[in-house]
Amino acid sequence: MRAYRRRMAIATAPLRSSVGLKIIMAVTGGLLVLFLVAHMVGNLKVFVGESSFDHYAHWLRTIGAPVLPASAFLWIQRVGLLVAVGAHLWSATVLTVRARRARPVRYAHRRPVQGSYSARTMRWGGVIIGLFVVYHVLDLTVGTLNPVADPSRPYANVVADFAPERWPVTLLYTLAVVALGFHLAHGIDSAVRTLGGRRGAHGFAVAVSALVCAGFLSVPFAVLTGVVS
Repeated sequence: MRAYRRRMAIATAPLRSSVGLKIIMAVTGGLLVLFLVAHMVGNLKVFVGESSFDHYAHWLRTIGAPVLPASAFLWIQRVGLLVAVGAHLWSATVLTVRARRARPVRYAHRRPVQGSYSARTMRWGGVIIGLFVVYHVLDLTVGTLNPVADPSRPYANVVADFAPERWPVTLLYTLAVVALGFHLAHGIDSAVRTLGGRRGAHGFAVAVSALVCAGFLSVPFAVLTGVVS
């Protein structure tokens, strides 16, 4: 048993190093970004019409059929996302703790932090996004907080959710997506640099974050303004 533990410790040592943890953060962050882009593209089907959007939502539940039972793919995806999020948060937490231990005594006079706003608010942005994800799941996945809450009518759920009289929901959604944009701008930049990319990393990160924000925000504001109804 001791020999096995020793071999496992040696095998996993690179992953527990600071460089290894940064790579884990970059890879898991990349997987989460890919999911966000795919989710955003799916949301944009709301502009095609109710039947198209509902068909897409129902199709997601049948992916892999008849090999997989109904909604199995979605559950596999959810478990995968939870693992990615868990590894991402664990890596970030360990790296933060190590950085603080490396400087146990606070500066008597701390210089202003250099860097972008997104870099300075990275941790708070992650907390805001995490809380919003919980709300979003209760709203449009579970249906507990949705006015329609009918899984067979996903288009109606979205339209009811962002109706003009529910502007606080749209405001909350907007703030969360903006926080997501700042988080992505810094996170993608850092991930690209961690994986060896340097040239154009910042521009690429800003472009992706802006695209994701615009895509996600287009849906609630289209409902709010009556473009989608």
